[in-house]
Amino acid sequence: MTSSVAQSWSRIERWLVQHAPGTFAALEPPAEASAIAAAGEVIGQSLPEPLVESLLRHNGTGDDDLLPPFWRLLSVQNIASDWQLGMRIYRDVFDGIEEDDPDEDFGPWWHSHWIPFASDGGGDSLIIDQRPHRCRGRVGEADHEQGTRFGSHPMWSSLPALLDATATALETGMAVDGYLPVVADETELGWEIL
Repeated sequence: MTSSVAQSWSRIERWLVQHAPGTFAALEPPAEASAIAAAGEVIGQSLPEPLVESLLRHNGTGDDDLLPPFWRLLSVQNIASDWQLGMRIYRDVFDGIEEDDPDEDFGPWWHSHWIPFASDGGGDSLIIDQRPHRCRGRVGEADHEQGTRFGSHPMWSSLPALLDATATALETGMAVDGYLPVVADETELGWEIL
């Protein structure tokens, strides 16, 4: 059974305090509820509840990676601005292209119902798929060069599953979906790709 967002965050925080204090120190304070609501207005839909719960715990991770293998959580302001950038590019480049089947493992590069919540710092995002289909809530990797990929590992089925898998990998020191947690300079969390 997947831990709740709050339970996973408690587990992640405990591990970071002990093993990667630099990454723990980079966690941002909670987002303001008004900022979350404003981001929803920009995007045209409320942010998914698990993402709201996460943002109310930490409004991003700054420049520090937290999720495997190299993803940093976005602040609520960056969620809105990254969504707007995706939509500008989508309208300029992809407008009029027929939408792919939402049940496929791959999709177009962007969609208006995708909510970015993490970034690799190089133009790619993790998104929560909010299209109204049976896989609603799953996590995908929006690669600006190759399109969007939806992984088959259970950790990509939702944000709560991703946070739970991250916490479990940290606590056990075991790899998850081919990513092993490591600590650099006794202070910063990183992930080794196996």
